Amino acid sequence: MGAIEAFVQVARLGSVKAAAEELALSAPALSRRVQSLERFIGRPLFARRHQAMVLNEDGERLLTEIAPVLDQLSNAVEAMTAGRELLRLRLGVLPLFAAQRLFPRVGDLRRAHPDLHLDIDTAGHGIARLGDGLDAVIALARDIEPSLYAKRIDTNSVYVIGSRAMQEGPRPITRPEQLSGQTALLHREMPDTISAWASAAGVDPIKPLAVDYFDAGGLMLEATAQGLGVAFMHASHFNHANDPRLVRLFPEIEVESPYSHWFVCRPRAMQARPVRIFHDWLFSDFVKSDQG
Repeated sequence: MGAIEAFVQVARLGSVKAAAEELALSAPALSRRVQSLERFIGRPLFARRHQAMVLNEDGERLLTEIAPVLDQLSNAVEAMTAGRELLRLRLGVLPLFAAQRLFPRVGDLRRAHPDLHLDIDTAGHGIARLGDGLDAVIALARDIEPSLYAKRIDTNSVYVIGSRAMQEGPRPITRPEQLSGQTALLHREMPDTISAWASAAGVDPIKPLAVDYFDAGGLMLEATAQGLGVAFMHASHFNHANDPRLVRLFPEIEVESPYSHWFVCRPRAMQARPVRIFHDWLFSDFVKSDQG
């Protein structure tokens, strides 16, 4: 049990030193516990880097399987020794992710963890407010500062999204070069989507008539449907919207997005039960369902 606990703490904190402090062990003693588990399993569980331990594929799979079980054991012990506790997570999340992907499944979270309550903050710049108003953030970014705990939720493709009239009207957009005469709609968190798509399409650079920036993806989709411009957004945004007024332009062009959604918090925050419960649900039930 000690080796498993050591493995989980290192996986969550990303550091032998931090995990050793949390478990009141010396760093060498904790490292020996992790190594004994790896010897028992017969394969490494971490990619060891300078002052950091990053889960490899086998480690990710093991953590997904055992972390919820350990949390259930911990919850059962706490329930026997304390009264009913109300847990609260202050979560920063972009409005479109919350509306399209989180809230359709948040009922599953409540049924699994009825004592966990979410305070939702959609104000943006969530990473900068970690520890000062927010416990954790679902962020949209290229990468995350190494000092923070971060785990990628998804990868995505960049779509060029237009109104149906742009594809079926009297002057349809059929060639990427025609985008240079359109207004481009970009999310402030994803300014490089247009250059990534243009480079892949071989029309770099696109010179749009104008560039309009939004901080809410839902408003971008509505503006696109109203014919106010061409949006450079993620495939998931388009697919979850399921809006018959919208079309994907140039479906033959596949472009990997430089941006991903990430779960982000300060390493110490992973020791708080609300953060840990939400994290483990997110990367078990939620992400598996989203990908399936």
